[in-house]
Amino acid sequence: MLAYLFWHRPRDSDVAAYEQALHAFHRSLARTPPVGVCGSASYRVAELPWLASPAGADPARHADAVPAYEDWYLLEDFTALGVLNEAAVGRGHRTAHHEAARRLGCGAGGLYGLIEGDRSEIAQHGALLGEASLAVWVQRPLGAQERGLGELLGDGIDPGHASLWRRQLVFGPAPEFCLLVRDRAEIGQPTGVAPTRLPEGWTASIIDREVLWSG
Repeated sequence: MLAYLFWHRPRDSDVAAYEQALHAFHRSLARTPPVGVCGSASYRVAELPWLASPAGADPARHADAVPAYEDWYLLEDFTALGVLNEAAVGRGHRTAHHEAARRLGCGAGGLYGLIEGDRSEIAQHGALLGEASLAVWVQRPLGAQERGLGELLGDGIDPGHASLWRRQLVFGPAPEFCLLVRDRAEIGQPTGVAPTRLPEGWTASIIDREVLWSG
């Protein structure tokens, strides 16, 4: 299973209108899902260190004025990514997509593959996305060879309520691994992202998320 992620900020401070447009687009996809798309979710997030501000905007002032957002699109495979790309601006979804797009200030994307988690639950219900109020983003140092250690980051998670994802393609500067959990208690123990268990030089950023849409 794959997840296409889109991080973004609105062009201006009309957050209510922007979120309404996001909601309409995700609702449109849920009503008539493209082949291979298992569901989607949209979050308002506390911070996104790797996402820039819109061109011409003061980064500090813009970040204070408007929140950042993170969208997840669950996909069965790479073919479904192509289908979503076409369907998002195709018949049935074009109006909703264009309304959100015209309010967009900046954005960046990423593609992640599921390493650990209940695949059937995610595919059928997308429940893990809606329940996951925290995302732990883990990055290994440049040049580090222990890539396989990333698969141990989900050690000890409850696969019915958490999931571990690894970047598949490099679209931008986002971290390599993402662990989705319900609350901070699940981070400390026994998961592999606990500070005492990360290899030297590896970093973990915990980002709070507020669900705007999940379905």
